[in-house]
Amino acid sequence: MFSYYGALCTEVYDFTKPEGYSIDGDIEYYLERLKGTRGKILEACVGSGRFLIPLLEKGLIVDGFDYSPEMLDSCRKRCREKGLNPKLYEGNLSSFSLESKYEAIVIPTGSFCLIENATDALKCFYDHLIPGGRVIVDLQIPNNWRTGEITISTFPLSNEEGILLENKSIEINWVDQYTLSYLKYEKWRKGKLVDTEIQKFAMRWYGIEEFKLILESIGFSDITCSADYTYKKQPSKECQLITFEAIRK
Repeated sequence: MFSYYGALCTEVYDFTKPEGYSIDGDIEYYLERLKGTRGKILEACVGSGRFLIPLLEKGLIVDGFDYSPEMLDSCRKRCREKGLNPKLYEGNLSSFSLESKYEAIVIPTGSFCLIENATDALKCFYDHLIPGGRVIVDLQIPNNWRTGEITISTFPLSNEEGILLENKSIEINWVDQYTLSYLKYEKWRKGKLVDTEIQKFAMRWYGIEEFKLILESIGFSDITCSADYTYKKQPSKECQLITFEAIRK
């Protein structure tokens, strides 16, 4: 019944998030934190290359990984247009195995919250890091959630074609710590509906101490957390995004 980052979702993502589009300063923050990195970097949840391409253009060696073939196809196309040819992998972040080892693994802007099993994913990250390698992960907190809220957005792709997106906030589960939304994408051409996708969109959240304990249980050390893309800024009630950084021993 549900799609997962399908063709229409990818079109909207490409339309709203072109390569190099910085969300709240994430690209600038990560470039600063990755300064001096000489080895390979893996961007998990690479999407269609919004974040990957500017890192490659700065001379960093970056591979990409994503679950969605549609997103990866778009990423390849965008990279080709820029004369770039990174290695891109398709698979499940909770159970992947790659030949490469990385100096850093990064997931900006809350995409980690889409992963159902955080511990398994972080174990995979740990196994794919060189000793002394870093994981840098953004987490979002649902402090603006309103159950039952419905928002509608329109994206005009051309004079004849566009996509309508309905976002319905279904529930917040305080015990299992996730929010659930249903996203309905409708593609219209000359006033006629030509395609539809429905996506179940679950976002998980973690307490600061909880996530530190998860990282420590896997073997990570030297853990820091930073609020709103200011390194080591202490999170407060008002912050929505927290960046964790940790080292493989």
